[in-house]
Amino acid sequence: MLRETIEVAESQERAFDAVADFSTSAEWDPGVLAARRVRAGGGAPSGVGAEYALTVTFRGRSSEMTYTTTAYEPSRLVVLEGVGPKIRATDTIELEPLASGGTRITYTADLRLSGAARLAQPLLSGAFAGMGHRALAGMRAWFERRTVGR
Repeated sequence: MLRETIEVAESQERAFDAVADFSTSAEWDPGVLAARRVRAGGGAPSGVGAEYALTVTFRGRSSEMTYTTTAYEPSRLVVLEGVGPKIRATDTIELEPLASGGTRITYTADLRLSGAARLAQPLLSGAFAGMGHRALAGMRAWFERRTVGR
């Protein structure tokens, strides 16, 4: 499991709207080749029940994953459950305001191999951690570009 925190200059509300819409993950996560929302959630486009189709790459191979928003607390928390052919993921994104007007984002990613592939889980923990670090570095850079662009 990976748990990292970044701080961004964007307000909590704007940061939340940006990351709760998981179709943006292709813009900041180098492990996501494509992402699109295929179903809106109840009560909000990215709310509980929203569904996203992602094409992800890992160790040179691409595969399809479906992510569904399972928890949604505006401006504060979004949890997404992902399912792919050999993997299950839970991504938890927590946001809190900074005194500067920016936002602290804590991202927790729990990746679990399924089926026979789960036997390789201990061997791939370092690769999973590296993938998570690159995703958070990408998110930080993406927010910096968004702030400069305003």
